[in-house]
Amino acid sequence: MKEGREHGHNNMRRPSRRIIMVLMLTACYMIFEIIGGILSHSLALLADAGHMLSDVAALSISWFAFMIAKRPPTKKATYGYYRAEVIAALFNGLILLVVACFIVKEAFVRLMEQPVQVATGAMIGIGAGGLLINIIGLALLQRDKAKNINIRSAWLHLLFDALGSVVVVISGFLIYLFNFSSADAIGSIFIAILVFYSAANLIAETVSVLMERAPPHIDGDQVINELKAVKGILDVHDLHIWSITPGKEALSAHVIVEDFVDYDLLQMAVHKLLFDKFGIEHLTIQLEKSCTLPDSACERLHQTNSQKFERGDINIKQ
Repeated sequence: MKEGREHGHNNMRRPSRRIIMVLMLTACYMIFEIIGGILSHSLALLADAGHMLSDVAALSISWFAFMIAKRPPTKKATYGYYRAEVIAALFNGLILLVVACFIVKEAFVRLMEQPVQVATGAMIGIGAGGLLINIIGLALLQRDKAKNINIRSAWLHLLFDALGSVVVVISGFLIYLFNFSSADAIGSIFIAILVFYSAANLIAETVSVLMERAPPHIDGDQVINELKAVKGILDVHDLHIWSITPGKEALSAHVIVEDFVDYDLLQMAVHKLLFDKFGIEHLTIQLEKSCTLPDSACERLHQTNSQKFERGDINIKQ
């Protein structure tokens, strides 16, 4: 048992280290890109740096998720501290929306006013460097993106930013070859759209978690149908599916079963089904016996048992 726990921690540390590597590379180059954008007067570079901020935010959240997962639940925080990741993601998403709006505003100002002279050599060189950093980051996170929703989110951020770097390089060549000075502002608007898209998705996902909506990849009707297909289960009601944090789903349900089933075996079957099919580990399943009598007789039996319970004839501590 001890070896299994150590193996799990090793699996956790490996993607955590890769996230830190990508985070450091992206953060350092973001600062370099901001300085380059200011010196070269390239709004597209500044816009791309703004989108790199979304990468830094996403990578920080992913790394924070690994770190916070090590803290055990307490009597006050019974689920642990996973929701801190969600709140941080919401905060970062709102900041990114402001950044995207600022970039669009500045781009339209530049389109309306006299073109600003841009140092195309620096613009192309720094944009190409940003593309290289993003490709390295995508390669480092490629292995883990299918296993963890946070890493997959960070991977998508890097992918969008790589596209933004391509726009910067293309804008630089258009200005250099054809003196198309508006390319810088137009390119920055395109990058702002990518930032806005990333931020909107991030906010939508965090709000969905905070509202305790069912995760988008889990269909409640499919869950019910899969449970009903298990031998011994007659019906399912009061089904609730939610995320504690993205990638950590929870489920509770009342399951009506046949009168003479093996409760332990059925519980094991349900847990295995929900984990294998939907990846849900945190489960609260209440098994309820069915009443095989006609409806009227079943209702009378229920009333009789209720009266016995009220009189004290049925002792729940027995």
